[in-house]
Formats: sequence, structure tokens, C-alpha cells
Amino acid sequence: MRLGFLICTASFAASLAAWPIAPLSPARAQLAGHGGPVRAITISNDGKTALSGSFDTAAIRWSLATDAAEQVLRFHSDAVNAVALLNDGRMATAGADGRIAVWTAGRQEPDQVLEGHRGPIAALAVSPDGSMLASASWDHTVRLWSLPEGTQSVLEGHSQNVNGVAFGADGRTVVSVGYDLTLRIWSLPAGAPEVVTMPSPLNAVAVEPDGEIVTGAADGKVRMLTSDGAPIGEVQAAPTPIVALASSRDGALIAAAGIGGTVAIIDRKARSVLRTLVGPGLPVWSAAFLPDGETLLTAGADGKIRRWNARTGNPIGASLSGTTADPLAAYAGDQGADVFRACVACHTLSQREVPRAGPSLAGLYGRKIASLPGYQFSDALKRMDIVWSPETVAKLFEIGPSAYTPGTKMPEQRIGSAEDRRALTDFLTRATSK
Repeated sequence: MRLGFLICTASFAASLAAWPIAPLSPARAQLAGHGGPVRAITISNDGKTALSGSFDTAAIRWSLATDAAEQVLRFHSDAVNAVALLNDGRMATAGADGRIAVWTAGRQEPDQVLEGHRGPIAALAVSPDGSMLASASWDHTVRLWSLPEGTQSVLEGHSQNVNGVAFGADGRTVVSVGYDLTLRIWSLPAGAPEVVTMPSPLNAVAVEPDGEIVTGAADGKVRMLTSDGAPIGEVQAAPTPIVALASSRDGALIAAAGIGGTVAIIDRKARSVLRTLVGPGLPVWSAAFLPDGETLLTAGADGKIRRWNARTGNPIGASLSGTTADPLAAYAGDQGADVFRACVACHTLSQREVPRAGPSLAGLYGRKIASLPGYQFSDALKRMDIVWSPETVAKLFEIGPSAYTPGTKMPEQRIGSAEDRRALTDFLTRATSK
């Protein structure tokens, strides 16, 4: 488990059944391309772009007008746990490898790499003026990064994983929350923190436009505090841990996403749950509001991003074409398809399918490596002379991607059996030529 909270599964079904949930249809997937759970999502100020990060080690920049992946960002060597859109239009990604990458849209490599954390990074926040980035880490620290200079300062004091961070509404403070049951309000540039002890480990924090602090905790409660840390309200949002918070731009609504697979929509002023959104029953790791204050994106363990009307609870949009519960259902009993199942999370077999995190394999044989139009390959791959064939694919999995295609971001995996390699290449001959 990658997040620092306690999960109690005993009697979960009974407690969830007793919780007042509106009878809603599950939202249908709108954005599908990640090869693993989606850990983080954020939306641009104009509502046209979303940025998501996943356990598949990639981030994806999406067009919300077309529901299409515009760019796959590949740099991190482990899960991408946090993403941010900067005021100047650039992007920041951070993750379990302890590094932050700053990107310009369309470029294949980061502009900057910010290093210093000694543990996974769980959250990012951008200062109101856009000059600073804050990162929360499992190394028990918060770091503040000057984006123009790339310099950093370290805020120390948490005794366990720091899971969330946010800037105060005026940019003069930073709020951090952790598994050590504390919320800390740090005065900038280098003041001592105000420490508030909370009843439960904390997984997420947000600061509202009026300065109110909102936290999400392992006991399923969302708690509200004044800007100086005085408690002023709480809402029981779920019977299981809250792992992500999102606030509407006007501060009226809070979305509290939980490990139990539901998202509570909270009226912040009334301190009450308006309704509870029910997805496919899997953990929801991330949520973000569009600027209209009503449209909500949620994402989680199934790797898909869903769109909702948060006020009505209704799903928005049609199902994705070309998606099925099992993309290999038509190949049941095929040995090669069974071998390929380890690859299906990242690669499609047909151009008709919705793109995933990796390049499509349609028309693979006879194609030069890193030559598929529309996909951002690393420079290392572009310099290679490999042409994909049954023989070169077999070699790739015989010695492994890191040896055969150095510089790739493909997860390291080998197929030790010559029979399985042959079954895979025969399957690709049939499946990618359609």
C-alpha cells in the first residue's frame, strides 16, 4: 500500500450499507489511458486541460474538449503521486522516486528536475503568485521550491509521513498534514509552525478562498479549521478513510474521496453531505472540480477518470467507445494472449481502441522503433535502428528492455520461456495486423 493511512476492512460492507447513499448510476469512464491506478488529477484554470498521474509511472495531459490524451509525460521511475499545473502554463509531476519534474507542454524531457527528498512525494501545491512549489513527502518533511531559481528550503517537524500540503489563501503560510495526527501551519518565509493535534491520521488538506482549512482523515471525517488552526466544524463523509479532497473554485462544495469507492459532496457552509457519488466500488484516489463549480472529475484504482455533475450526482457523457471489461476476451484460450496480458494495461492492439499510457501496437511488425506518429518517444529510442519483427520482439523479452533498448521507460520484464516468447510473437502477428 502506497499511502500512509490505516485501513480497517472489518465489517466494511455492513457499515457502507448503513451509510446514506443516493441511488445513483455509476459514472462512465471519460478518460482512459493509464496502465494503473490514477493517484492524482488537477485541472487548468480555463477548464480545458487536465493533468493526471498514475502508479504506471506516467503522467498524461488531457484535452477535456475531446477527452483525448495530448501528451504522455515519462520521466519518473516509480508511481506519479502528485501533479500540478503552474501559473505560467507549465506542469509539475512528482512521485515515489522522490523527484519533481517541471515540464513545458509538448517537450519530451523536463525543463527542471528538483531533487532533495529522501522518500516518496505524496502531494504538491503551487503558491497563489505562482513563484513557489511546495512538496509533502514520506521523509517527514515539506520542501519549498523557488521555481525561478530552483532553490529549496526544508520544513521539518513532522514525525511520520507527510501526506498533504497547501498554501494559505494569502500565500503567507503553508499548511501540512501527516500520519502523525498533526496539522502544521508554517509562517513564511521561515517562521515556527503552529501545531494542531488532530483526532485521526490525516491524508489530505485544502485551503478555501476565505482561508478556512479543510482536512481529510483516516476516520472518514472531513474537519474544518480557521486559518490559524481553531476547529470550527466536521462532517462524517464516509465510514472509511478519506484519501483526497477537492474544492470548487467558489469554495461552496468539497468533494471527499474515499478508500471505500465513494465520493461525498459536502456543502461547506452547511457542514453537511449533499449526496454521495458511487463509482465501480474501487478506491477513489483523486478528484478535481472544473471552474464551473459543478463538474467533478474522479479517478482511482481502475485507472479511469470519470466525469460527474456534483450537484445532481449524475454522470456526464457517454461511455468510451472500444472499451470492454476484458480487452482480450476475444482471444480466450490463446497462449500468446495470456502472455500479452501483462502488457495490455499500457498497449492497445488496434488504432480503434482508446489510447493508453504506451504506444499502440497496431501495425507493429515492419515499423522502426520510436517512429509511431503522435507518441512522444525518448531521444535514446529514436537513435536506435531496431525494426520490430517477431525476432526483435522475442529478443526484447529474452534479455529485457533495459538491456535491449537502453533509455526506455518501459517496465523491466522478461519472458524466460522460449515457447512463451514464440506464442507472444505469433499472437502479435495475428492481433496487430487487423
